[in-house]
Amino acid sequence: MKIIEAHGARIPSIGLGTYTLEGETCVDMVAKAIEVGYRHIDTARMYGNEVQVGEGIRRSGIDRSELFVTTKIWWTDLTEDALSASAHKAIEALGIGAADLMLIHWPNRDVPLEESIDALNRTVADGLTHHIGVANFTSAMVDEACAMSSRPLVCNQVEYHPFLSQDDVLSACRRNEMAMIAYSPIGQGGEVLNHPVIREAAERHGKSPAQIVLRWEIEQDMVGAIPRTSNPERLQQNLEIFDFSLTEAEHAAITELTRRRARLVDPSFAPHWDRA
Repeated sequence: MKIIEAHGARIPSIGLGTYTLEGETCVDMVAKAIEVGYRHIDTARMYGNEVQVGEGIRRSGIDRSELFVTTKIWWTDLTEDALSASAHKAIEALGIGAADLMLIHWPNRDVPLEESIDALNRTVADGLTHHIGVANFTSAMVDEACAMSSRPLVCNQVEYHPFLSQDDVLSACRRNEMAMIAYSPIGQGGEVLNHPVIREAAERHGKSPAQIVLRWEIEQDMVGAIPRTSNPERLQQNLEIFDFSLTEAEHAAITELTRRRARLVDPSFAPHWDRA
């Protein structure tokens, strides 16, 4: 497993996203993911499944020190008092001790960013998390947040796949020595996976289109991915991307898809304040 190192954090490059996983399905998928080799588990306050994620971790029997667990604070809870209260509830719900990484899930235009970042820093002092970061921040917001944070921000989690360019955001992450973790890393609705460039590479390597896309992402410096699945078979497949490499031509061809798409989709992805 490739490890992304950022300001002392060691983030496994492939993790399990748990958005929309609920109840026993969530517990079972988390436990199965750990069984097949996942060491990075991602959840959030907004997902409403932190209790189940924690139960899945406990059910796996793995030593807590072997996992990297991320949770996120929703944009409605970014004032000083609200963020602290939400962070305490998150750790209580998980029931596994401090998180490894706590993120601001989305920025809130009605709360000064400095107040939110200061409150996020205090979650480390309060023993609720080992590392902090952000999600869905533009490149300018990444620079601003890093400048005002007393502790290093180790991650910006954003949507990223071959049909969505994040060049500016990735550059901001790299100059601040942060990881960029991709959610929805294979896109949605199958459009990415059905593109001829992806399918042809998959045929050449004897891999699935999803494995090709995930490999393309983790081959990029400081980039990781948290694919979500409720299919136990795909859990294993999403990890089977470390036994091959894309050729330079294949990698460039997939990267070019983001360039073409950038002409259709605003690459700055100005924050959508009401999105998940």
